[in-house]
Amino acid sequence: MWLSRFINLERGQKPKSFRIDRMEALAELSGRPERCAPSIHIAGSKGKGSVTGMATAILEALGLRAARYMSPHINDIRERICFGSSYFDEEIYCAAGNELQEITEVRLPASANPLFDETTADGCEPTYFELLTLYFFLCARRGKCDVLVVETGMGGRLDSTNVLDPLVSVITIIELEHTAFLGNTISEVAGEKAGIIKQSKPLILAKQKDEALEIFRKKTKEKESLLLYFPEIAGISNLKIHHSGTDFTLFFSSIQKDLSLFNSPLSLYVPIPGKVQAENAALAVTAVKTAFPETSEDAVIQGLKSFYIPGRFEKIIETPPFIIDGAHTPESLALCIETFCLLYGEGGVLIFGCAADKDAAAMAKIVCAHFLRIFITTPGTFKISNPALVYKAFTARTDKAVLIEDTQKAVKEAVEFAHNKNIPVLGTGSFYLVSEIRKLIGVYR
Repeated sequence: MWLSRFINLERGQKPKSFRIDRMEALAELSGRPERCAPSIHIAGSKGKGSVTGMATAILEALGLRAARYMSPHINDIRERICFGSSYFDEEIYCAAGNELQEITEVRLPASANPLFDETTADGCEPTYFELLTLYFFLCARRGKCDVLVVETGMGGRLDSTNVLDPLVSVITIIELEHTAFLGNTISEVAGEKAGIIKQSKPLILAKQKDEALEIFRKKTKEKESLLLYFPEIAGISNLKIHHSGTDFTLFFSSIQKDLSLFNSPLSLYVPIPGKVQAENAALAVTAVKTAFPETSEDAVIQGLKSFYIPGRFEKIIETPPFIIDGAHTPESLALCIETFCLLYGEGGVLIFGCAADKDAAAMAKIVCAHFLRIFITTPGTFKISNPALVYKAFTARTDKAVLIEDTQKAVKEAVEFAHNKNIPVLGTGSFYLVSEIRKLIGVYR
């Protein structure tokens, strides 16, 4: 792919490549395609992909032409750049790709912008993610979309997607992540995520730790933005988690009736098991209803019911059950394990792999007691990883871990072990591992 020759932040690059002014210059050269339609912008440490997908599904049910941008992809790069819950027509991808190449190879050199001159101290060629983001905006413009639903790639303040001026911003739960770029404390990470908050535009905020909440309250006050903090404006009740998904009731507090949110409780279903998916759905509903007050209860119900996204607590084999989930932070992993054990019991098989920048020791502490056998393997080749170090972190806590760096062999042995014992399998720790497992098992939709 033509884009592949550009530096890829997901593979690792220098901090000077992580900035927003270069993306602003690219957007300006392209005629500001991000302004082709109103938008909803989503950031956070976990759950942002699900919120993005759920919001898109609701907008689709409302009858709007919604463009969806999210990462990473599991099987097909087009998963990142979607028209609703499907793909754009091939001619849209081709025409937008030709336009992107012309912008990069003709307009950009002609502009002689020092931001892209690698011989200068702050110069750098466009990054893969910057160009992919621009490509999404070009596809959305050519597709004549009514609304854009956009997930940040990393952070918020300097993320390429932050050229948007959305109708509403959403920030999911904050954890320590990408510390080399975002900071070493929850407050620092929250400060970077808070960068998506725009002047006088509402923020939908998931439940946060006190130090993060303080940052968001301060930022929304500075921006004169309405803060809709979920624990203060709404709640979830009647939660029922089962093998085919999650049922719950979403209700909004009576003091928020003037915000055009729903006055009556909503009985909802999402086809992914887990309490966290009910919470993600609640954020998506609040965001869409805030941005588009005409959103009906039926659109919410039908949108969430039809929602599908690969790699989020997805069952890829029925017997014994084989679940894959892209839980890549300690808190998301803990929620994944909780749901897995609730539905399938203790003592299953775990296939685990994570990138080198993840806290393997913290994750080992969460999972080791719950599995009969743990296969440590390589989470694909997209990000730098060190399976031997991960294995060391796990063996400090259990004698049930084995190291098989070849992912195909690890999956084969895990499945054979599970069949012999008739016990369930969970593959998790990284979206890139989930992608590899899914390909090996042969599940495509």
